[in-house]
Amino acid sequence: MNGIDTSNWLQVLQDRGLIPQDHLAVSVVGSVAQGWHNDQSDFDICVVTSGDSGSPGRSSIPMPLNPPHIRTEMFYLDDRRWEVTYWLDSQYEQMLAKISRDEFDRGLAPVRVLNPREELALGRLEACLVLLGAPWFEKRRKHLAESAFQSFMVSRSLASADDCVEDALGQMESGNLESATLSARAALGYAVDALLEGHGSYGSQAPKWRPNRLKAASPPALSFEDYWVLETMQGYDPEDPRPWINGVLTICQDIAMRVEVS
Repeated sequence: MNGIDTSNWLQVLQDRGLIPQDHLAVSVVGSVAQGWHNDQSDFDICVVTSGDSGSPGRSSIPMPLNPPHIRTEMFYLDDRRWEVTYWLDSQYEQMLAKISRDEFDRGLAPVRVLNPREELALGRLEACLVLLGAPWFEKRRKHLAESAFQSFMVSRSLASADDCVEDALGQMESGNLESATLSARAALGYAVDALLEGHGSYGSQAPKWRPNRLKAASPPALSFEDYWVLETMQGYDPEDPRPWINGVLTICQDIAMRVEVS
């Protein structure tokens, strides 16, 4: 992490009074935790507490949970932006309840189960750098593995990809090739997300990291080289985009057949 060790992270947070006494877990999340950061990247910290009254966050973000918010604190150090987000352990309980096996078996529409921040928070349980509270992470990761989180995410992405494929086909048939191109590009993104989620790599709410996720997961169904050719629209002919659109849709449908919803 470019010379930043665990003790330095904790010292900065403790010196500013940003780790409350009732903390259960503290982690670094986002691009820094993945090793994808650069000199301009923000430092994102997640703090889990047992109670709400001790969280020092000054701003609150509405959430469909009880309490209906999470708190955040932001500061700058050496021209680097730090953002600390405070979650309650009980809020993780609520999020995990939304994605239980029983809830999945009820046939709920997966796109409406979690909001983007909830999805991001759960996906980061594995993809984070633990600073404090390793037992809490061990417990919550076990709960996540036993849930239907992966099934919900894969189902959501596959359904979105299928909707975009249908849109692209209809738009091509009507001669609206510009919209068909955009729909095909959207279908590709959703299909690749489904493929990655099927391999336990989450983060579709941050599409800028999709190439990094694909490189890291290296799924046999799609090489990075083949994906990048499509993502960067190599071979796209504005005068006759149908071959490119059809090629992308074929790849999307092939991925859909390879990804299993367990």
